[in-house]
Amino acid sequence: MKRIGFYIFYVFAWLVTLLPLRALYIISDLAFVLIYHVFHYRREVVAKNLKNAFPEKSRDELDEIARRFYRHLSDLIIESLKPLHMSPRQIRRRFTIKDLPLIQRLYDEGRDVAALMSHYNNWEWLSSVQLMTRHRAISIYKPLKNKYFDKFILDLRTKYGVFAMPMNRTLRELSGFRNQKVLTLPAFIADQTPPGNENAYWTTFLNQDTDFYRGPEKIAVKFNMAVIFAHIIKVKRGYYEVNCRIITENAGEEEPEYITSRYVSMLEEVIREKPEYWLWSHRRWKHKRPVSND
Repeated sequence: MKRIGFYIFYVFAWLVTLLPLRALYIISDLAFVLIYHVFHYRREVVAKNLKNAFPEKSRDELDEIARRFYRHLSDLIIESLKPLHMSPRQIRRRFTIKDLPLIQRLYDEGRDVAALMSHYNNWEWLSSVQLMTRHRAISIYKPLKNKYFDKFILDLRTKYGVFAMPMNRTLRELSGFRNQKVLTLPAFIADQTPPGNENAYWTTFLNQDTDFYRGPEKIAVKFNMAVIFAHIIKVKRGYYEVNCRIITENAGEEEPEYITSRYVSMLEEVIREKPEYWLWSHRRWKHKRPVSND
C-alpha cells in the first residue's frame, strides 16, 4: 500500500508541476482555503505555539500571523515540488546567496563552513546551493521511515549537486572529505527537536523552555569550522535570498555553548521580525526541561 500510495502521489506531483509557477500559485491559493478553512490542518497546534511564543499579542494579531503562515505553507508545498521540472538556471534566478563574497573569502582562506539554518521560508531550495559555491555543499538529513518518500526527497535535494549526508554518518563523512582536502559547507537545519532530553542544550526561546541539538556545534568545534547563521529572506512570491551572518570564524576557539546560544538568539530575532515564515505547525515544544538536582 505504501508503494501504491507513493506512485499515485508521484504521478500527480510530476504532472502538476509541469505548470509554470504563476499557475501553481493559483493552486496554492486553493490549497490555502482547503488547509486553513476546510480541513483546519493543525490549527490547534499553530494557535497554541503562537499564543505561547507571543503572549503580548492580541487574539486578532495572532490570528493574522496564523493566516499568513498558512498562505506561506501552501506556497512552500508547491515550491518544494516544483524542482521536479526546474532547470539549474531557473532555480538560480529565484534563489540566491546575498552574501556570496563572504563564502568565497572563507573558501580562499581554506576554511570549512558550517551553515546553521532553520525551518524558515523556503529551506527546500537550499538544494541549489552547490550551483553557487566552490565548497562541497552538504545537506544533513534524517532519513524518513517510508523508503519511497525518502528516496523522492533525496532525489530532489541532490538534483543540483548537493551531497546528502545522513545525520548518523556526519562525522565519518566529514572526516573523509577533510582527509581528501575537500572544503565543505554542511547545512544544518538546527531548530529541530532533539529526540530526548539527553545531551540537549536548553534555553529560553520564544518565551518557552526549548531544547536544541548540540551536534552542529560539536561538529563545528571538532573541525574548527567557520560558522554562519544563514537566514532565508522572502523577497517576493517565488523569490528568495540567503543572508549570511558570521557566528564565529574559528569554532574551536569559542567557549562551550557560545555557537548554539548565538544561533538561537539570531533565529529568535528573525522569527519575531517576520513570524509568519517559520514552521508553526511543527510540534516543537514536546519535551520538558529536566529538573536540576543541584
